[in-house]
Amino acid sequence: MNEGQPPRSSLLPDTAPIRKGEDFNYAAIEDYLHRHLPAALGDQAPDASGRVTFEQFPGGHSNLTYCLRVGGQEFVLRRPPLGPIPPTAHDMPREYRLLASIHPHFPLAPRPLLLCEDPAVIGAPFYLMERRQGLVVRQIIPPEMGDNLDLRRRLSASMVDTLADLHAIDIEATGLSRIGKPIGFVRRQVEGWAGRWERARTTDLPDMNRAARWLLDHLPADPARPTIVHNDYKLDNVMLNPADPTRLVAVLDWEMSTVGDPLVDLGLLLCYWPQSDDPELFSGSLRGVTALPGWMRRDQLIARYAERSGRDLSGIAYYHVFAVFKLAVVLQQIYYRFHNGQTSDQRFADFDQRVSALAAWAAVLIDQSR
Repeated sequence: MNEGQPPRSSLLPDTAPIRKGEDFNYAAIEDYLHRHLPAALGDQAPDASGRVTFEQFPGGHSNLTYCLRVGGQEFVLRRPPLGPIPPTAHDMPREYRLLASIHPHFPLAPRPLLLCEDPAVIGAPFYLMERRQGLVVRQIIPPEMGDNLDLRRRLSASMVDTLADLHAIDIEATGLSRIGKPIGFVRRQVEGWAGRWERARTTDLPDMNRAARWLLDHLPADPARPTIVHNDYKLDNVMLNPADPTRLVAVLDWEMSTVGDPLVDLGLLLCYWPQSDDPELFSGSLRGVTALPGWMRRDQLIARYAERSGRDLSGIAYYHVFAVFKLAVVLQQIYYRFHNGQTSDQRFADFDQRVSALAAWAAVLIDQSR
């Protein structure tokens, strides 16, 4: 339950007023931050005695993300979505601890600052992390990038290079192998997402059933060199330097990161990288700026990653299909909540159509892989 309207200052370019139903007890969190934030930040602590202001980052359909200003400094607060959520999903304590482990070895991962595991404060566990400043490319090209086609090409290369560099981190030498279980990673992923589909479906989709069966029948061998897997690496999950948009200043959304097969990350990047000659059914379900002139095509991304990483990508089609299947399940889980009245957010009303389109796209990719 909230207490009136949230204290707000003038909105930032990437924030908005907090959506109805996604607010919380502002007085309770202000009190919590006044008591705990100074100890978490030490010498870098702001004057936390004043009013805290609250705004919301409007993007995303999963975890809820807010911008908090305390004593002249900005922080990012992340919490789970409202309503029932799948078991083990949206685990804020796990995400906080992942960032704490990864940030020292991969500085593009934001530094986590404060974890609250007491649901009494805002209704769910949450954490605070540092606020990085930069551009995020979503459905339109930012003015700072304009129509510079060479810049788009170089940013495409930077996306691939950053992913390959993440995968080059030695998980044994850094101790990061402890954040997951790389043996059998892809099998567990496929079986897990197939199970989520069965639990969340609201109608029968033969293309989804076919994709699940095909993925289980064509499981790849475990990689000889498992790596960190971000598990949600895509263009709108990175932040760019406004002065040089080809340079990444942050990689965001680490909630599903683990260790395992790095090609899962590349497959997902391909899934979220539409190009101009994709079938209409795909462009209608997952529009993206990368279909515009200047951006690398998917085969160019694959070639650059192969050169940068030295990995064999002859089986990359499998990972592309898996990414499309997984995205369809994610959207279906969200639609399931809307369908059952667990959320009234109208952004989710047509997600069943998007799921159908993605299932058809997975079938196309399977046929092309023969």
